[in-house]
Amino acid sequence: MTDKVRINTLNTHSLPQSNDAFLARQAEFESNVRSYPRKLPLAIAKAQGVWITDVENNQYLDCLAGAGTLALGHNHPDVLQSIQSVITSGLPLHTLDLTTPLKDEFSAYLLSLLPGHGKEYCLQFTGPSGADAVEAAIKLAKKATGRSSIISFSGGYHGMTHGALSVTGNLSPKEAVSNMMAEVQFMPYPNQYRCPLGIGGDAGVKALSYYFENLINDVESGVRKPAAVILEAVQGEGGVNPAPVEWLQRIRKVTQEHGILLILDEVQAGFARTGKLFAFEHAGIEPDIIVMSKAVGGGLPLAVLGIKKQFDAWAPGHHTGTFRGNQLAMATGLTTLKILKEDKIADKVAAQGEWLKGKLATLQKRYPVIGQVRGLGLMIGIEIVKPNEAQDHMGCYPADGDLSALLQKKCFESGLILERGGRHGCVLRLLPSLLITNAELDVFLDKFEQALLGAGVKPV
Repeated sequence: MTDKVRINTLNTHSLPQSNDAFLARQAEFESNVRSYPRKLPLAIAKAQGVWITDVENNQYLDCLAGAGTLALGHNHPDVLQSIQSVITSGLPLHTLDLTTPLKDEFSAYLLSLLPGHGKEYCLQFTGPSGADAVEAAIKLAKKATGRSSIISFSGGYHGMTHGALSVTGNLSPKEAVSNMMAEVQFMPYPNQYRCPLGIGGDAGVKALSYYFENLINDVESGVRKPAAVILEAVQGEGGVNPAPVEWLQRIRKVTQEHGILLILDEVQAGFARTGKLFAFEHAGIEPDIIVMSKAVGGGLPLAVLGIKKQFDAWAPGHHTGTFRGNQLAMATGLTTLKILKEDKIADKVAAQGEWLKGKLATLQKRYPVIGQVRGLGLMIGIEIVKPNEAQDHMGCYPADGDLSALLQKKCFESGLILERGGRHGCVLRLLPSLLITNAELDVFLDKFEQALLGAGVKPV
């Protein structure tokens, strides 16, 4: 036993003090798989609330917030205090799946937020990422039903591990990856701007609802009855596409009638992001399995399933993971959940989302490259199009992924961080802190218009 305590401190004086120098070192240290530094070329020195400061002392309004992980923004004082409380409490930092008073309190509070105050649900702590939780949900659905196939949806994003990637719509990361999980059937997901059936409007939603029900009921469909259907109530990476209420309700009805588990991936859309605590609440449905990560850990790695108790078919040890017991994440998660609930952040977010969409709709009238503004709460998508080219038969202009990429670059140069998504990357996506103020959203609007002008887009 040594009487010395080793403390590693960051000696910033020995490190380069420019973004380019840090990025060059990162390129030496890290794999080609890194992506965000290629689009957002900065080295972060500090962050507070919705603001990030880089090593050159430039400030940026952060409308990415860790891809939605930082529900309360950067370094919220109550979140920091919860970390300090754990550190000084004597608790171990990781406990596998052993319980602690902190885990007990977190579990009880999280369950109370689930449908019916969680009385019909139990929790499963998985590995630390949303993809880990998706893997567990798929395995459990197969085990509980004795069936092997899964239905997923085009445009859906569920993670990059093997099973999660298999139920993800994006084809690019699947290139040269052989032997994807067998028996995954993809179906079209509604899109407010580009109906996948080429119909559009309410008629398109009704047709997609019928198509799903008919596929399940048709004895000649060629698709075996699945163990589960997995979907996002608002597709995030797929372009911020909210599921129409009627369509989502029909899927819940059909899955219940056929004993098919409905898995709702709430990793990005959950915890007040869409103006409801969970995005599926907009349709008034109850999933069989709820996948939770990102905001549930209050900024630290944590992933949890909410499972209807009658489908908890696991035997002890049949799905494990070392980092299931992250005490720091349970502390920051508990603090975050309490603030979201007790301060009624979902109501605030719902009102702000409508206000912001109204402001963007006004901007759209002056800049026709904005094809559509959509989303719920503070999960907003801005689809960028080519308004000088011919519309399709539904009145939609061609997508402009190149201009979207240029706009992201010009936003960054103006001190605004946001992400892209959707087909061809044509959708600019907003996922800011849920505590962002209207004044800060006005800053976003100003910087976004600067980016439009900087990209050579002329107002009409």
